[in-house]
Amino acid sequence: MQIIIPMAGKGKRMRPHTLTTAKPLIPVAGKPIVQRLVEDITKVCGQKVNEIAFIIGPDFGAEVEQNLIKVAESQGAKGSIYYQDVALGTAHAIMCAKDAIKGKTVVAFADTLFKADFVMDTEQEGVIWVQKIDDPSQFGVVKLDSNGAITDFVEKPQTFISDLAIIGIYYFKDGDYLKSELQYLLDNKITEKGEYQLTNALENMKSKGTKFMPGQVTEWLDCGNKNATVYTNQRVLEFDKGKTHLKENNIKNNNSIIIEPCYIGENVELTNSIIGPHASIGGNSKVKNSIVQNSIVQKESKINNANISNSMLGIGAEVTGKALDLSISDYTQLFV
Repeated sequence: MQIIIPMAGKGKRMRPHTLTTAKPLIPVAGKPIVQRLVEDITKVCGQKVNEIAFIIGPDFGAEVEQNLIKVAESQGAKGSIYYQDVALGTAHAIMCAKDAIKGKTVVAFADTLFKADFVMDTEQEGVIWVQKIDDPSQFGVVKLDSNGAITDFVEKPQTFISDLAIIGIYYFKDGDYLKSELQYLLDNKITEKGEYQLTNALENMKSKGTKFMPGQVTEWLDCGNKNATVYTNQRVLEFDKGKTHLKENNIKNNNSIIIEPCYIGENVELTNSIIGPHASIGGNSKVKNSIVQNSIVQKESKINNANISNSMLGIGAEVTGKALDLSISDYTQLFV
């Protein structure tokens, strides 16, 4: 099994948090988004993953690349790095890793997490992962026939077509066939609004007889902006409820209360504070005389005399003051 992870986007909706950190590396409940995605896909695939190919921007840097290789190796797979120099659409992004597209292949875009109770049927020609949503007008959706097979892909329908939204994870039994269809788009300059789109390749494959089936997840979690990511952190902590995140992390607890579910990283110092529920505190952070709940605080941050909820604090951030709803970047210092 091959896994292809396009993640070269700039994450503009997540700014300022993506000014110094690639969006898929932002931690949710103590783990980078992309690591959780890879772990969950590996579990659902139910078979050995040979290679995980990450498609990144050329300016992500050596440290990011090393971290991604470690994510792949943690799943017993080879990690490969490919580059997308210019954003030219989903099909173009996938083809930046064309050497890794072979055999059974999963393509997963790294801005989403999910919860699923199925093991994927890898003997199907193709599986497109979907989730029922209340308002499908902002998403690509699929239409099914009476046998449950996918008959249509519709992008952002303004009238009701289906409530099964495509979540951005796809399985192909024949990666070489997928690659040839993507190459056809590039060779013939077949674009939508100037970009090469995976959905065009899917349509071509379907018209030639490829049978796509839906893989319906039980929960789809977006990490596209601050509020969505904080909510995703909350839900992931809830999924893990009953698993301790605290025992092995050398926490220095000075008269503080921890209300689970929480994640608290290595060497965190808590003094006269209340942490949780649904708080994730990165390693080497210090919280004093404060309340932190339903928030993501990245490593090496300092919080003093503050009441923080529904917030994200970047690496090395400092907050001293009063109750706030925050979205501040790495190394920011805020005094109120």
